[in-house]
Amino acid sequence: MALAIGRSFTFQPCSLFSNKGVDKTSPVGKYSWLGSDAAAARAGVTQRRRQISVAAQQRPTWLPGLDPPPYLDGTLAGDFGFDPLGLAEDPKSLRWYVQAELVHSRFAMLGVLGILVTDLLRVTGLSKIPVWYEAGAAKYEFANTGTLIIVQLLLMGFAETKRYMDFVSPGSQAKEGSFFGLEASLEGLEPGYPGGPLLNPLGLAKDIKNAHDWKLKEIKNGRLAMVAILGIFVQASVTHVGPIDNLVEHLSNPWHKTIIQTLASSTS
Repeated sequence: MALAIGRSFTFQPCSLFSNKGVDKTSPVGKYSWLGSDAAAARAGVTQRRRQISVAAQQRPTWLPGLDPPPYLDGTLAGDFGFDPLGLAEDPKSLRWYVQAELVHSRFAMLGVLGILVTDLLRVTGLSKIPVWYEAGAAKYEFANTGTLIIVQLLLMGFAETKRYMDFVSPGSQAKEGSFFGLEASLEGLEPGYPGGPLLNPLGLAKDIKNAHDWKLKEIKNGRLAMVAILGIFVQASVTHVGPIDNLVEHLSNPWHKTIIQTLASSTS
């Protein structure tokens, strides 16, 4: 029996309950009582959710077997689901935290490199430079301390202001006339990833949208550098020497000059 509704279509009540030819074990068969189109749509949603759930379980997390928070979906470089304090729940805050981590990572990498190189030059006697934590108190012949501080504030303040403005309005700092006609030399790729021949002379990751591997390598090295710089701060506070001095002392007697003995002797 068919009931005609207007002239557009016919409605067959028995079709709602007719499951002939439908595999009840399939996603469509499970929802066949909704009708073929609704069942297919419902089955598609269920399948997509299942795929997302499987992908979330398969992606690496900071603790194996841990379910990452739903707002950390793995799309960010270095996202391993670590957010015990829930700081990234707000999308706006998450954008800022990503940029803050990038900047801290880059400063940490530069800091570790600078400390190790200058400490190596000092220990080997190639240069008479002070240990890194006393370098700020040293007097330099080419400029006095006040001049150096003012120049650093001006240069870093200008760079950080430009970076913040680009974060607030992506691409605004690449517009013509925004940097004395030198915009093409900087050519920002996206917030946090400047480019151009000055800041990206090797031309790495020009297609920043598809540079996930490069971003992942940078953030991993940056996080390692932040842990390393913290370790350097702690060893300087405990031993009052540079990291190369500590390494040389350890290598001179590896079984008795370790971090355990060093901490024990410093507290006694």
